[in-house]
Amino acid sequence: MTATVASNTQAGSIVNFAEQRITTDGVAAVDNTFSLGFAPRYVKWVDLTNRIMLEWFEGMAANSALRTVAAGTRTLDVSSGITLGTAALGTVGQVTIKAADIPISSVFALSAWG
Repeated sequence: MTATVASNTQAGSIVNFAEQRITTDGVAAVDNTFSLGFAPRYVKWVDLTNRIMLEWFEGMAANSALRTVAAGTRTLDVSSGITLGTAALGTVGQVTIKAADIPISSVFALSAWG
């Protein structure tokens, strides 16, 4: 599956803040890694098509996130969620969203700050 980043902004005078708009095609979903350029302390992934939001806060485990669905139900997701890069792997500044949270033919927003 191809994920196309439609926009990527970092406002002047605001450091360590990133906003990306992503659109997926109709090919089978795969894990996607996005480069932010900094190690975030908060990451929000919003599926604008299906109205599902994942939030990762500094200190949370890898592959975890607070999931909010369209009905407003919030749960701790420890099976898919959001994974941040690590210094040990040389991937600091990267965020990986699991395939289960990137359905085909959808639009997403990724926000992060550090």
